[in-house]
Amino acid sequence: MLTTMYREIHAPEMPLARARARIKRLNAPGSAAFGMYTRRAFLARTATGLAGWGLVSPWVFSRAHAAVPGYEILETRVISPQSQYYHGWPTVARRRSGELWVVWSGGREDHVCPFGQVVAMTSRNEGKTWTWPRVLLDGAIDDRDAGVLETSHGSLLVTTFSSLAYAPNLEKQSSARQWPAEKLARWRGVHERLNQGEREKQLGQWMLRSTDGGANWSAPFGCLVNSPHGPIQLRDGRLLYPGKELWTGEQRVGVAESTDDGQTWRWLATLPMRPGDAMDNYHELHGVECADGRIVVQIRNHNETNNRETLQSESSDGGKTWTTPHAIGVRGLPSHLLRLRDGRLLMSYGHRRAPLGNQARLSRDQGETWSEAMIISDDGTSGDLGYPSTVQLDDDSLLTIWYERLKQSPNAVLRQARWRLV
Repeated sequence: MLTTMYREIHAPEMPLARARARIKRLNAPGSAAFGMYTRRAFLARTATGLAGWGLVSPWVFSRAHAAVPGYEILETRVISPQSQYYHGWPTVARRRSGELWVVWSGGREDHVCPFGQVVAMTSRNEGKTWTWPRVLLDGAIDDRDAGVLETSHGSLLVTTFSSLAYAPNLEKQSSARQWPAEKLARWRGVHERLNQGEREKQLGQWMLRSTDGGANWSAPFGCLVNSPHGPIQLRDGRLLYPGKELWTGEQRVGVAESTDDGQTWRWLATLPMRPGDAMDNYHELHGVECADGRIVVQIRNHNETNNRETLQSESSDGGKTWTTPHAIGVRGLPSHLLRLRDGRLLMSYGHRRAPLGNQARLSRDQGETWSEAMIISDDGTSGDLGYPSTVQLDDDSLLTIWYERLKQSPNAVLRQARWRLV
């Protein structure tokens, strides 16, 4: 999932005249960023900073540029305490009690390695402080992308998938011997705990379930599909899991459902394909139920048409049938969907091109159209970042958590931003 990226460092604290000069320079013909920095994009980037200087109010900005909602970033910080590990692909969920859960793939050495675990920590003060990380699952091979949901019955469901993607690199390094001997021995030691047949039996899409608030967890069990942020709850009581069969079945892309609080899952529907698309190039789905009962699912697309954009499909019959996926004009992925208390939809997603970081967009019409981007973070130094998810707090502010490899850190960390719509 890593791509070659270029970067532009933004300086939100710079004076307005200097900021305008920079935009003019970047937009000059021959510049690597020519055409990327429009006047609207410049205003979207500087609106919060201008409000902070008292030069313009967020309300004026939101009224004058309705396509970009008014918003304010209140705080951004690192929340992962174990700097010796690489942290990847988190999901945050808010329980009805107000307790926050964040789960991720931890215990890692790198983006692809054999050491991944499913790790969690919690907060009872809306993300101001977090408990020490706790390992929920440490399988024999790499455990990746972790999702979390509290069901209407109060159960906690945590999702992950297992992978052998590290194996080709280990085989290559075993022959080339370019790694330090200690690292090679460590990777081999993990890999050789099982033979090849046993390792392949570990591949799957997995779920853990807790009925006592996370004190105890079930053994991992199969749940048909996987996606980074896991299943959603529908108002009729069913759980719906938009995702992909990774290692089992026909490797379909669609939705599975559970009618017993996540204990068992059955296939419900396969998503249709656009003409010319390959199903194998649809990845990392997430869904949301709108206020009018429609279900919206977004898809990470790697087909030639709209490559690396988010596609969207909708269902008006509870997930039994779906519209053909279509582009929504968003170059970013994968997305997480949230219905706010006022019924608007929020999508948050990683942005692995300049400005490197994370963005969000609003829909006021049940996903028919989406606003222009709100920039949650734009100080990324590589494409090794993203997978944001968002919850709404008691005061209606928003908390978004993602992973990112910072310039000053050899390992990726978890970062969070608290922000609000204005």
